[in-house]
Amino acid sequence: MRAAVILIICLVSVLILCRCKKGGGAAPPADTTVTPKDTPIYKGADVSWVTQMEDSGFQFYNSAGAPMECMRLLQSLGINVIRLRVWVNPATRYNGTADVVAKAVRAKGLGMRVLIDFHYSDTWADPGHQATPAAWSGLAIPAMTDTLYSYTVAVLDSLQAAGVVPSFVQVGNEVDDGMCWPLGQASVNMANFAALVGSGYRAVKSINDSIQVIVHVSNGYDNSHFQWLFDGLKSYGAKWDIIGMSLYPSASNWPAYNMECETNMNDLVARYGTPVMICEVGMPENEAATCNAFITDLIHKVRAVQGGKGLGVFYWEPESYAPFLAYGLAAFDDTGKPTVAMDAFEN
Repeated sequence: MRAAVILIICLVSVLILCRCKKGGGAAPPADTTVTPKDTPIYKGADVSWVTQMEDSGFQFYNSAGAPMECMRLLQSLGINVIRLRVWVNPATRYNGTADVVAKAVRAKGLGMRVLIDFHYSDTWADPGHQATPAAWSGLAIPAMTDTLYSYTVAVLDSLQAAGVVPSFVQVGNEVDDGMCWPLGQASVNMANFAALVGSGYRAVKSINDSIQVIVHVSNGYDNSHFQWLFDGLKSYGAKWDIIGMSLYPSASNWPAYNMECETNMNDLVARYGTPVMICEVGMPENEAATCNAFITDLIHKVRAVQGGKGLGVFYWEPESYAPFLAYGLAAFDDTGKPTVAMDAFEN
């Protein structure tokens, strides 16, 4: 009898142990977001300031202190796409068509892809500033769409004549409330904004149907705003190939921002069926180690977007360093060398 009791106790213990190993609370949950490290994504940098910096005497150096041409240096750090903004009639030559073409030719010469970012303004366009180019002021929507179309074609023709066909084109920059205000302000007239986006889309495709068109919005964590804007564009028949977004967290809130951005990316892919791309990121230069963690995690989350539709992550003006324009969110130190933030792209 005693032997039988001992046998029963042993069998029960074995069953409990097996159950704990199979699904007990002590075992960590599986990480279902892990994807292979070699899942290809685009790693980009907007270096639109580079010619202005060079003309001002700034140079760039690798970690050993050896001087290197800026784009070649970024390429050595894992960057494979160069993003360039273009303004219609800027106050100086920088960011005008000729300047953009010269920089794009340099990128192509290194075997890098090019993303052209049309601001459709004479100066900065962002969520709070979407000034209509002076030469376009006073136009009604039919003339405005025609003008935007012709201008887009002219810039892309200039690039093509120089041997560059961009892989990506943004029709507008951070168009949270449309572009070319007041005519194309989305919260006032979504139909007009959709018409401008549609005109830009058709212009790009008239040059080369393989160029992917991006509609770019800030605050990649804000799912409700993305739904409002893209539902509006869709309702008026506008087209896009990629949904672009910006993400500029602080050193303290980046984990929450990244999680919300991940949720947003997957929701947008499910709702609209188009890929997503992080067109701009940045963090204070003096938070380089934290920035490395932020970008490394974000790249991981982009790779894990459902259906392989997370396309890439781009740093905005990483090459800037003091005292150039006092911009504080770069990824180079004050000696012109990349910080550890850039290691996230190489790794």
